[in-house]
Amino acid sequence: MKILFTASEVVPFAKTGGLADVAGALPKALERLGHEVIVVMPRYYSINRDNLEHIPGPLGVSMGPMGELWAGVYSTTLPDSNVRVYFIDYEAFYGRSGLYTDENGFSYPDNDNRFIFLSKAAFQLCKKLDFQPDIIHSHDWHTAPQPLLRNTRYLNDEFFINSATVLTIHNLQHQGQFYKGAMDVMEVGWEHFNPYEIEVYDGVNFLKGGIAHCDALTTVSRKYAQEIQTPEFGFGLQEHIKAHSHKLRGILNGIDYDEWSPDKDKYIVKNYDINNLEGKKECKRDLQKIFDLPIDESKPVIGFVGRFAEQKGIGLIAQAMEGLLNLGTQIVMLGTGEKWAEGFFADIAHKYPDRFAVYVGYSNELAHKIEAGSDMFLMPSLFEPCGLNQIYSLRYGTLPIVRATGGLDDTIENYHPMSDKDRYRLYSDNRADNTICVIGTGFKFYEASADALYHTVKWAIDTWYEQKNDFRAMQINAMNKRFDWEKSAKEYIEVYEDAIARRRD
Repeated sequence: MKILFTASEVVPFAKTGGLADVAGALPKALERLGHEVIVVMPRYYSINRDNLEHIPGPLGVSMGPMGELWAGVYSTTLPDSNVRVYFIDYEAFYGRSGLYTDENGFSYPDNDNRFIFLSKAAFQLCKKLDFQPDIIHSHDWHTAPQPLLRNTRYLNDEFFINSATVLTIHNLQHQGQFYKGAMDVMEVGWEHFNPYEIEVYDGVNFLKGGIAHCDALTTVSRKYAQEIQTPEFGFGLQEHIKAHSHKLRGILNGIDYDEWSPDKDKYIVKNYDINNLEGKKECKRDLQKIFDLPIDESKPVIGFVGRFAEQKGIGLIAQAMEGLLNLGTQIVMLGTGEKWAEGFFADIAHKYPDRFAVYVGYSNELAHKIEAGSDMFLMPSLFEPCGLNQIYSLRYGTLPIVRATGGLDDTIENYHPMSDKDRYRLYSDNRADNTICVIGTGFKFYEASADALYHTVKWAIDTWYEQKNDFRAMQINAMNKRFDWEKSAKEYIEVYEDAIARRRD
């Protein structure tokens, strides 16, 4: 197949969240399966064009009442692949300090125009390159206008006559809601401005329109595909998604084991693997040293890496923090986000310097060190479409403590010691060893409350102190798990085939 990927962010060029990881990894996995993929994204001005190849000739994009706008195009390849990435270069839209927001955290008021432009530019670029896609794969609200464009502006365009559309929802909370005048900029016809397609509260909702018009709809875990059809997780679109559930499928993200694996990790002080965890102890000492905590192997270390945002359960952590620090543990956090949280955790670090430390900001190297040096990893998300850090943690033998939602529930198996009867049966069959004496790869809680978080962390810490063999067995269970992109890519191929069949029917 020929596959067009259009995304607002792609690793390693620009990233704010998991969307970028998928857009940077899935195309490479698809290429390894024999498919031809190109990726289209903005050339934000944080991306140095001196390192890119210039594609000759301007790219014209019609923007309705704004007229035809002309952009430059640059290109390079995704690392360790032949997948071409094309950057749309238009200073008025992308020559800014942030991807979606200014330095004060306010969304750019013209984000509708910025991403309508990207969505249309991808169609025009395909023509310029003579790349006729079998699949147009759009991601989140930023490029969700593409399925609607395919069914309207490009409906009778012979170049796209066989192109089917797939839309992936990475986070339903962000939907792209704008003034209804965006209809004229999209040039899709006002007959589509209705509650069954793109209209919400007399405005446009890009994601809603994409859901209505795509040939296939995916999200990034099986559990999240179910959750977004409920009022708790649907953010107002649950009934709309239910109406299109016949084309919805949840596919778990994979991870790059070349980057996230303790036996080859270039950032950690000592490599280790499932057969020898001694190196993990050295990584723990290194982590304690970096965060200026007492170097003490007798206490478990709990790590957190993520945005300081309500979605990530940061409020639950804040409410429970004083109690957690009295459980005989050390906690390290890496992240940035809501200012109250940054200040709160800085104060806690000052108050409990022997038990808690925080790094406000982001460091990829430090993220690796936290994964390797921690005994447990905390992810108490209020909702989590997929999540990657819990999967990284499994690989590093760092047992996740998670709220059972979305991809966290799909990827983590709750700790459950075997009954005496089961142990007796296994021993009598001469088949028992540490890896089968317990079930589980982590610790789950269900209620989104500080109390549930506290008691689950206490359960994990008690297990670390009192059930050493069980904890070690779970580490082995965790490190044996594999969530690679090849499996996910094969599932996407099935979705693509379904989308093509649906389009041609």
